[in-house]
Amino acid sequence: MADTYGHAPRGPARLLKAAKWSWQGLCAAWMHESSFRLEAVLCVILAPVGLWLGADGVQRALLVGSLLLVLGMELLNSAVEAVIERYGAEFHELAGRAKDMGSAAVLMMLLNVLACWGLILGPRLYLFLFSPSL
Repeated sequence: MADTYGHAPRGPARLLKAAKWSWQGLCAAWMHESSFRLEAVLCVILAPVGLWLGADGVQRALLVGSLLLVLGMELLNSAVEAVIERYGAEFHELAGRAKDMGSAAVLMMLLNVLACWGLILGPRLYLFLFSPSL
């Protein structure tokens, strides 16, 4: 995105500012969004489990990456809701539609988590539960 510096590469100071703004966004989401807090706690619990249960790098990336996608989508959904609330709390069809679509996007990412974890870990769980013991 072009800013006062045009398209020139950003230096370390600009990267530090961007990191600071990102941290502020994470802190705001933690303070004001209960859904984000819940999903972040689940991510902290499930990410090490995914790293442990993944058989290789690809599986680990899918297990942990799917959790991070939920957090990212929740941040975007919260941002949309904040912008809509900025313009007033009164009902408007388009505002309601935007909020519903943001919520649906989070749901799709949660279904993605279920699909990734189920497809990767399901066969192993099946073998564990139903394989004849030696």
